[in-house]
Amino acid sequence: MVDLESEVPPLPPRYRFRDLLLGDQGWQNDDRVQVEFYMNENTFKERLKLFFIKNQRSSLRIRLFNFSLKLLSCLLYIIRVLLENPSQGNEWSHIFWVNRSLPLWGLQVSVALISLFETILLGYLSYKGNIWEQILRIPFILEIINAVPFIISFRFVLQIFWPSLRNLFVPVFLNCWLAKHALENMINDLHRAIQRTQSAMFNQVLILISTLLCLIFTCICGIQHLERIGKKLNLFDSLYFCIVTFSTVGFGDVTPETWSSKLFVVAMICVALVVLPIQFEQLAYLWMERQKSGGNYSRHRAQTEKHVVLCVSSLKIDLLMDFLNEFYAHPRLQDYYVVILCPTEMDVQVRRVLQIPMWSQRVIYLQGSALKDQDLLRAKMDDAEACFILSSRCEVDRTSSDHQTILRAWAVKDFAPNCPLYVQILKPENKFHIKFADHVVCEEEFKYAMLALNCICPATSTLITLLVHTSRGQEGQQSPEQWQKMYGRCSGNEVYHIVLEESTFFAEYEGKSFTYASFHAHKKFGVCLIGVRREDNKNILLNPGPRYIMNSTDICFYINITKEENSAFKNQDQQRKSNVSRSFYHGPSRLPVHSIIASMGTVAIDLQDTSCRSASGPTLSLPTEGSKEIRRPSIAPVLEVADTSSIQTCDLLSDQSEDETTPDEEMSSNLEYAKGYPPYSPYIGSSPTFCHLLHEKVPFCCLRLDKSCQHNYYEDAKAYGFKNKLIIVAAETAGNGLYNFIVPLRAYYRPKKELNPIVLLLDNPLDDLLRCGVTFAANMVVVDKESTMSAEEDYMADAKTIVNVQTLFRLFSSLSIITELTHPANMRFMQFRAKDCYSLALSKLEKKERERGSNLAFMFRLPFAAGRVFSISMLDTLLYQSFVKDYMISITRLLLGLDTTPGSGFLCSMKITADDLWIRTYARLYQKLCSSTGDVPIGIYRTESQKLTTSESRKIASQSQISISVEEWEDTKDSKEQGHHRSNHRNSTSSDQSDHPLLRRKSMQWARRLSRKGPKHSDEMNDHQSTLSYILINPSPDTRIELNDVVYLIRPDPLAYLPNSEPSRRNSICNVTGQDSREETQL
Repeated sequence: MVDLESEVPPLPPRYRFRDLLLGDQGWQNDDRVQVEFYMNENTFKERLKLFFIKNQRSSLRIRLFNFSLKLLSCLLYIIRVLLENPSQGNEWSHIFWVNRSLPLWGLQVSVALISLFETILLGYLSYKGNIWEQILRIPFILEIINAVPFIISFRFVLQIFWPSLRNLFVPVFLNCWLAKHALENMINDLHRAIQRTQSAMFNQVLILISTLLCLIFTCICGIQHLERIGKKLNLFDSLYFCIVTFSTVGFGDVTPETWSSKLFVVAMICVALVVLPIQFEQLAYLWMERQKSGGNYSRHRAQTEKHVVLCVSSLKIDLLMDFLNEFYAHPRLQDYYVVILCPTEMDVQVRRVLQIPMWSQRVIYLQGSALKDQDLLRAKMDDAEACFILSSRCEVDRTSSDHQTILRAWAVKDFAPNCPLYVQILKPENKFHIKFADHVVCEEEFKYAMLALNCICPATSTLITLLVHTSRGQEGQQSPEQWQKMYGRCSGNEVYHIVLEESTFFAEYEGKSFTYASFHAHKKFGVCLIGVRREDNKNILLNPGPRYIMNSTDICFYINITKEENSAFKNQDQQRKSNVSRSFYHGPSRLPVHSIIASMGTVAIDLQDTSCRSASGPTLSLPTEGSKEIRRPSIAPVLEVADTSSIQTCDLLSDQSEDETTPDEEMSSNLEYAKGYPPYSPYIGSSPTFCHLLHEKVPFCCLRLDKSCQHNYYEDAKAYGFKNKLIIVAAETAGNGLYNFIVPLRAYYRPKKELNPIVLLLDNPLDDLLRCGVTFAANMVVVDKESTMSAEEDYMADAKTIVNVQTLFRLFSSLSIITELTHPANMRFMQFRAKDCYSLALSKLEKKERERGSNLAFMFRLPFAAGRVFSISMLDTLLYQSFVKDYMISITRLLLGLDTTPGSGFLCSMKITADDLWIRTYARLYQKLCSSTGDVPIGIYRTESQKLTTSESRKIASQSQISISVEEWEDTKDSKEQGHHRSNHRNSTSSDQSDHPLLRRKSMQWARRLSRKGPKHSDEMNDHQSTLSYILINPSPDTRIELNDVVYLIRPDPLAYLPNSEPSRRNSICNVTGQDSREETQL
């Protein structure tokens, strides 16, 4: 091969390294040619075209000058008519000749010359090869008619051939049409110059008004001139005649006399009949289109008044009313406007609602997309106080719905970076895309967390729903039943905040412990202090415990009917004068008048001297029976400053530990579980939670309950022999949101012996239900399936879920079923009984509350009040409330366990037993909890017996007898084959029960047998169908404690009392396992 390097010629001297560094002077002698671009625009014609036509600002100035010339010519014509003396006689020469003074003629000639020159120049610049197209244009013809006679008269006058030619009549008033044409072009150039899209409606209205004015002005001037040989009308009489004629009134006192003026009037009427309807038709069409698209939100209104923007993909009536009712429930938002930006056309129901005067004055609907800057400009997003972006949960593909929400959030942030964003997202894995938003609510996170806490703390979903809804507590006050009055009144409690030094509730507790302030504020004012936040810290602490000392700059979060700023205060003496008789309430659960007024929030009363005084010592002891010696219970006072010896972090309310775990059980449980953080996060953005973990990772094959593997041979829940009852989750898919269901049930503060096994059921035929142990399950959670959220009829989306749950309710009546629905209105079909008179009465009550304007009309439905059903759409108000209360999302996440803050407490519950009734009142319970363990109670879950009719009770009894007889028959039949079944159980390797009818029949048999627990089962079933449960949020201090009440508690963080170092923290966590308190702790 030839050496390539030898063929490369050496560099010339000018390319030496020294020349490259110091610069080569030889480059200046190269034969380079400079090329100039766009030379066609440098011609004289192109420069004129750029100035007169293409350039927006200069073109606008030219058109404005042209418009001014036309108005000046019309004004000169009016001046000429007013200065002219009417001549006598009816000669036709008066039509062609007028009296025009020399100065006026000079001005009109000058205007005509300038106008004609400008018209010819613009025609030359816009010439495109067809000269007749320029000549035959109507504006050009009118310009020739109005300008050429003046120029001709100017020439003859200068040559002194025909001096009287300057008095020739010229219809200068026709320049009004040229002024109209110039005005239209000027408006277009104006919008181009300021870079804003003009409103088609505004342009059409402007064209219509200018057309009407030109018709009237032309008719006035024409009638006045033609009547020079008749009545010699002046301009005012002509104006009067035109208005009367065009308005079709026709008085007849002023009429044209000459045939020429009559012909002119006929011609003008024909022109008006042709032109005006066309203009009105276009205006009506644009008005209809604007009604569909919504028009614009004016810039002046956006700068002078406050508004928020609601961005949705499809607007339903339920979503709209929930937003409007919750948003305008706050007094300081009454002057806000709501601008709705939606890409779809307005629904018929939505249009009907927005036509109501209450909403039509405050709600503006714009049809457009948030991804278009023009639509965002129409909504004046850059001036908005906030932007709410909601996801469409009715979509089959919820991930696609989240993607649309993410793009909307990005578009709004790009267009208006200073506008606060309130975003609703569906899937938790998509949350990190919108971490820049000010407030984010992830639907699946809250949904699964509430479903999990419903299994631990009953009706947590109802508790949270009532807290995040705005209400005055007036629901149910017209009902004759006492529980509905108490439940409705307590549902008005919400979370508020105030700075401690500015508060009447808490200012006196500066320098005292948190539990002291919480107890005494509730005793004195009826408010429940649940959390604080330091001035220099962003983290909210729920019940930081008795060791937390209140500071003057702390922000206090409390539960009350209304905020302190809207409350009035008066002492006990004034209250006694205003309430003479208090003998109306005498029952154990009825409230005195002063407690009712305090809980209503209108007046907060000092309750220190009430009859239910929180004493301690012997006054609270139980009476002795015979010679029996029992311990005399007592309630210690709540200390102002915490005493370390008095804080019982391990024991709830008992005097001694109730840990019944034997050393062997404790050793085995310690070997099985460990406390720590999950090693893997299911999605970006999930909060690390300290919880119970297994020492070793379970193989994936062992996670199948219905299939055996090489590690175990179990094929059903019974074979596993679980010690605790199961929690079954019926879902469509095992998504990432399920992580938020498992973590609260495995939280570190839960005792290991109370951890319930969790079974995920991805399909629910009867065979799978029996295999997963539905007959001995503590709870069954039915999650709304994504595939059923979309239906032809909106409210039919829950049909499959409701029917499936109703089947479970019929087959397993004692099973506690917690159901999620898409639409809250469908809650009335849960556990449906057609002939239930009580349910019919509640339905009538719901309708009455809705007529009164209640936002919580569904709250009296028994399944919702008991916490057995909820809809995630009811939590939409959480996002709306965060606009006024920016802390509501953080507090809700802390209550649900979605976020953990060091030093912040958690939500739990305890059950009142017969041994705890010596406490008697809620105030004494509050004191006992605060003084012993530092817990803060926030409400009561109460269960009462429901009064049934005789026919209903007989029906329930007959159903229970039939079920028991069938089960006994199955037991006798099953006892013969029990031994054979046990011997062959572990040798069975098939996972399909349809191939083994014997196994299927056996599953049915032991399922029925286990579902019956002697007479106790029938009692539980009857109790389940004949009881009602409801929640009392922050009841008054003298509310009576009843048997089986479940008290909601915010318990201090046990880790807050441990050393801060990580090794000692980890070691001490393992030691406090047996010290975790139980739900059914005795007082």
